[in-house]
Amino acid sequence: MSTTLIEVRPAKAADAASVASTHDEAWRSAYQGIIPGAELEKLINRRGPQWWDSAIRKGSRVSVLVFGDRIAGYANYGRNRARSLHFEGEIYELYLRPEFQGLGFGRRLFAAARRDLMQSGLKSMVIWALSDNEPATEFYRALGGRMVARSSERFGPKSLDKVAFAWAN
Repeated sequence: MSTTLIEVRPAKAADAASVASTHDEAWRSAYQGIIPGAELEKLINRRGPQWWDSAIRKGSRVSVLVFGDRIAGYANYGRNRARSLHFEGEIYELYLRPEFQGLGFGRRLFAAARRDLMQSGLKSMVIWALSDNEPATEFYRALGGRMVARSSERFGPKSLDKVAFAWAN
């Protein structure tokens, strides 16, 4: 019988290429048919290995979920960017490669990011999701997130609704 190690740990600069490919796969899976094709390509291409390397080296909070020797997902997070929302922390992104979704890994990654935020004194938090991304909105509801705000974001010619889910301590 063999066992596979699953761990959540801070990203290292050496992880940049794997985080970039995870970002690429996860975004194509999540947003194809929601974000217009050309806009989606631009967003994905902006976040290549160099971008992730720079973000990690500059101290951005990026955690990775590693399954065996493969990065299966990542989360990046920090202080809440929306001053109008009175929550301290924010998970900016939480994504898994499609083949790792539905296995409980998203919950593990979410819990690790939330724990890190809380240990940094950021006791309440928010996360935004596009309204049309039903798997994400259902996931955040299942984790106990309460919808606290609505907004919209432009992707080229298309405006898409987004919702904020919050957790208070």
